[in-house]
Parts: sequence; C-alpha cells; structure tokens
Amino acid sequence: MIEQTLQVVSVDGTTAYLQAEQKAACAGCNGKCGSQIFSKLFGTHNKTFPIELEHVVEVGQKIRLSLDDRHIVRNAFFVYMFPLLGAFFALFISAVGFSLPEPWQIFCAVIGGFLGFLIAKQQVKRLKHEVRLVKVYPISIPLTQIDGDCGK
Repeated sequence: MIEQTLQVVSVDGTTAYLQAEQKAACAGCNGKCGSQIFSKLFGTHNKTFPIELEHVVEVGQKIRLSLDDRHIVRNAFFVYMFPLLGAFFALFISAVGFSLPEPWQIFCAVIGGFLGFLIAKQQVKRLKHEVRLVKVYPISIPLTQIDGDCGK
C-alpha cells in the first residue's frame, strides 16, 4: 500500500479537493514517493484532485489516503508489455505468415507496436484506482489559543 497525507483545500458538498504537500526533496526521489505517484496517477497540473468522502471535513484538515500497489503494477504491465507484444506479434506474422522482406517486417513491427500502445491506453483508462480513506486528522488548535484558555 502506498499512503500519502493530503490537505483539504476546498469542499463542495461531499466532494473534498485535496492537495499533496510538496516536500523539499521531491525532485530527488525519481517519482517513488507517494506524492509523485498520486500526482502522476490523477494527472492534475495544479496538484489537487477531487474525492468523494462520507466524513464531514473542513478546509485545512489533513487526510491520509492509501492506494493499492497492484494497480500500479497492472498499469505498468499494460503500458510496457502491450506495445512490445504487438510489435513481436506483427513481426512474427509478417515474417512467417506472409514471408515479407525485411523492410516490410520492420514496418509491420512498428505498426504492431503502435496498435499495442493504443490497446494499452484503452486498458489503462478502464482501470479504476481504488483510493481508500485511512484517517482524517482533526484540525490542530494553535498554541496561543490553548494558553488563552487558562484565564490569566
């Protein structure tokens, strides 16, 4: 499971718009941290994404979400293997089935790879990313407010 803590930036009914806090070392992790993975999966440019919640949340609250690793592995399999398998299949059919000369075999392999890419793109769109709510953190009380309650 990949977990990430996000902050609520706005609320519209039961939809909360969350934003991942970018860490200072974000550029150095090569996309292996939770912030990068959530950002890449949902493809938002402003790094906010909507999520339907059953809990009542306020702007500024922190929420911990989790994502199952299997979905990422499945997406990677489709994206990397389908074009490769399409190219090999088209190359094999053009060489063995039709006995085409080598330039035509290369052309068929490129077309097969492109078709594999299109199939992979459609498969990835169909996958549903199961994002689960792990915890809703309460809004912290500022230290000055705690000191002000003692009646001095």
